[in-house]
Formats: sequence, C-alpha cells, structure tokens
Amino acid sequence: MLERDSKYVSPAYTRSYPFVMARGQGSWVWDIDDNKFLDMTAGIAVTTTGHAHPEIVKAISEQASKFLHMAGADFYYENQTLLAEKLAEIAPGAKNRRVFFANSGTEANEAALKLARYYTKRPIYLAFYKAFHGRSFGSLSLTASKAVQRRYYAPMVPQVVHIPFPDPYRPPFGIPTEKLTDTILDFIENTVFHTVAPPEDVAAFIVEPIQGEGGYVVPPSDFYPRLHELLKKYDILLIDDEVQAGMGRTGKMFAMEHFGVIPDVITVAKGIASGLPLGAAISKTSLMNWEPGAHSSTFGGNPVAIAAALKTIELLENGLVENAAKMGELLKNGLKEIQKKFEFIGDVRGLGLMLGVDIVKDRETREPDGKLRDKIVYKCFENGLLVLGAGESVVRWSPSLVITEDEVNVALEIFENVLKSI
Repeated sequence: MLERDSKYVSPAYTRSYPFVMARGQGSWVWDIDDNKFLDMTAGIAVTTTGHAHPEIVKAISEQASKFLHMAGADFYYENQTLLAEKLAEIAPGAKNRRVFFANSGTEANEAALKLARYYTKRPIYLAFYKAFHGRSFGSLSLTASKAVQRRYYAPMVPQVVHIPFPDPYRPPFGIPTEKLTDTILDFIENTVFHTVAPPEDVAAFIVEPIQGEGGYVVPPSDFYPRLHELLKKYDILLIDDEVQAGMGRTGKMFAMEHFGVIPDVITVAKGIASGLPLGAAISKTSLMNWEPGAHSSTFGGNPVAIAAALKTIELLENGLVENAAKMGELLKNGLKEIQKKFEFIGDVRGLGLMLGVDIVKDRETREPDGKLRDKIVYKCFENGLLVLGAGESVVRWSPSLVITEDEVNVALEIFENVLKSI
C-alpha cells in the first residue's frame, strides 16, 4: 500500500510514520496487518466521539437512507436549520446568532474573513505569528505557522498584519512573562495602529484561543479579555478560530470560554461532526447581514455530515465535555510527572484534551529539539501509541473525548517507556 500510495498520492501530505488504517473502535485503531494502536491523535482532533461510535454511525446511516445531498445553499432541509439553532444556542453569548455552513475549517475561516470585510467595509486583517488558519489563499495569508506552508505561493492576499503571540514559555523578544499582555497590547495600539494598520481600516483580528499547529500554546489568562476590550474601542471584530480547540476538546464547549470572552464570529470544524467534513462560521445576527449570493457553498452543510454533528453535540452535552476536562487533568498530571524524569521535556501545557509536551535541547535556553521530537513520535508508533507533532518541537496529545482512565494510563506507560528507551 505504501508503494502504491507513493506513486499516485500527492507528496505534499505529511506522514510521520507508516500507519495504514484499517478500522477503529473508540480510542483504538488497527492497521491493515491487524496491529493494534492506542490513538492519541483522533485524526488531528477530529474524531471527537471516538472511532465508529455506534450512535454516530446510526445517525449517518439513517440520514443516508433518506437523502445524501440537496445543496443547503439553494434548498431547505430540516436538520440544517436544527443544527444552526443548536450552534446559536451553545455559542458564547446571547442566542442571536446566524450560521454559515462550509466543508472545513479553512472554508469556515474564509467565510468569516469575507464576512468581516463585507460588514465593516474595511480592508485590513490582524493575525498572530505562529497561527494556523488554513491553506487556501485567503486563510493562508493569515497563517504564519511554518515557512513551508507559504513558500512559493506569493503574492498573498494583501493587507494582513501579523503580531507576536504572547507565548508564556518562549516570550517574544525576551519580554518578561508577567509583562506579556501589557507589552503586546501596547505594541498593537501604539505601534501597529500608528504605522501600518490604522484602526479605522482594520476589519478583524483572527485568533486561535490556543494556538494549535503553532505548538499548543496557551496565552496568559488576561490576554484575550484585554485584547477584546482594545478591539471594541476601535470597532474591530474578533474572529475566534475554534477549528482545533473547539467542540469540547479543552473541557468547555468552546475554548474561548476559559477566557470569558464573547467573540463576534466563531469558526468550527474538525470535531463538530466526529469525522465527517463540516465547518461553520457562527456570528452575531446583526453582523451576518450579507445579501443572497454574497457567499455560498454547494456542499457546505451536507445533510449526512449535519446528522453526525447533531448527534456529536448531543453526546458532548451528555458527558463528553465533562470527560474531556477530567481525563485532560489526569493526562496532564501524568505528563508532568514524566517531565520530572527527563531533562529534554521543557514544558507540559494545554487545557483539557489539547495538550503539548515541548521537547528541548536545554531546559535553561528552551531551545527546541525537533529531531528528538520526531524520533519520539516514531518510537511511540513502533510501540503501539499514535501521537503527532505540532510546532517546532511539541508532541501533540489530542485524543478522542471518549478516552477512559485506563486508556490514559496505558498511553502514559507507553510514552514513559519510549522516553526511557531513547
């Protein structure tokens, strides 16, 4: 299979190890040689309810037997309206929300970016360095995660200004951690707004509540509330990219809830439909006022994917968000205990089941060690544990929200044994 794949499948895909999926159940997966693995990736934070959850499979099957597609951009069908109502209900803030459906996180972010310009009539976007918002030309222009993602694709969409992210573990320019929020906000208001991005020309600031591909980085707790106040001062929209962090992963339905902020637009995808392709941009009703035809999607809001999403949210509300918080604390504490035994673990961070283990060459300098991280990831695969990398040197932990205490302990045992062997 690997030989055939190399002949016919795009080499742009990043594969960390030769795992060929055959089937899955819950947090466990089997390859085509029937080797069993504990999956701590959830298909890059996608299979929220685990692999082949029987209630998800049933919801998909029942909808598929009725109709597969009817283009929600041109026709009505009930479950699309039901999901829009549900997302409006669970999104932070009042219920006055409208929803645009797409196929992915990239498309959801594209919709949010277009909506911001349409509503404000302003040309400029702000985003963070090390952010990841997608790979289409619009979303890629906001992405600043890795050079390889942008190389040879210039020119990008113009009028995008990137800001240093308030990373408490590796503060930009050596800023003291306790001064991160003050310094970054001062830089935005008194440098960026006075030089390259006059605030009256800025449509929106798009953020990840926790940076995902940038290395699972959590900003200081006061940063987003104070950033939001600054943006409101100049009538700049806040777009909250919850594509990786949302849908219960952090122990709350939306990660921005940890910071007590109500964004103007929220984008979701990945975990919303337990593995089926679906994205959504959720905005305040008054904001989503564009006219028919201003933006559309043929497959966005596919009825089968929506059926999976409705059941996914039901399962999240009936215990899986709570389980993410509980199992996340257990996993994080276990990783911190392992950290004490290995000098090359510089940091353990994250919220809920969105955790990162930062591998370093030296704890004092905090210099990233990407080569060692890659070796750890591969060795975990060889020992029956699926993890992936993020950022320069982070081992990413993003299991399904159905994970049990016994499975967390198995994962920790394998991980520690791998580190001992290395």
